[in-house]
Amino acid sequence: MHSFLQIVTSFPTVVFSILLAVVVLYWLVVALGLLESEVLDSLFFDADGLDGADAGALAGLLSRLGLGGVPLTVILSLIVLFGWLASYFAVLIALPLLGHPVVHFALGAAVFAAASLAAIALTSLALKPVRALLRKIPQEEPKALLGRVGVVRSASVNAQSGYAAVDDGGAGLVLQIRTHGDELPRGSRVVLIEPLPEQRAWRVVSEEEFNTGASQ
Repeated sequence: MHSFLQIVTSFPTVVFSILLAVVVLYWLVVALGLLESEVLDSLFFDADGLDGADAGALAGLLSRLGLGGVPLTVILSLIVLFGWLASYFAVLIALPLLGHPVVHFALGAAVFAAASLAAIALTSLALKPVRALLRKIPQEEPKALLGRVGVVRSASVNAQSGYAAVDDGGAGLVLQIRTHGDELPRGSRVVLIEPLPEQRAWRVVSEEEFNTGASQ
């Protein structure tokens, strides 16, 4: 017990311990209904967040790291959890070497960096079955949804990934969506134009593009 407390309250694990406490508190607040589970996505990707170029760059980075297609809060929560676990066990193994302060700081910095990279890799692996599960969710009858308007809720949507909230006249739906290749940021209004059965998704265009084409 003493070793556990010593590790979680000392560098580098203490950094992840603080972040993990914030994550747990955040999800408790979400469970109470006081915050949305996608609050960070709203902060960074909605109209009042980052500008289009910065939001697109962040979305592209997440996609390249295999972290796209799910809310940013889920991504960060998993990174913090895996980072804490990796840091804790790495320090537990290296504890006999951490006597001298200089050695402690140097080795701790190395452990922090390695744990962060390991956490990103593990999060990417953990999200693969989540995205696979989303693709298995039964879709609504295509004809009933064709032409419906939705709002992009992922960081962005492109030809490979993305999801949107669609008003179906009831409680609403969250659907996997894809563009023809152009990228649309979170908050964009899109129109469902074609079902993609193999991907269990919908092809979409921006509402502006749809209306422009319809008026011609």
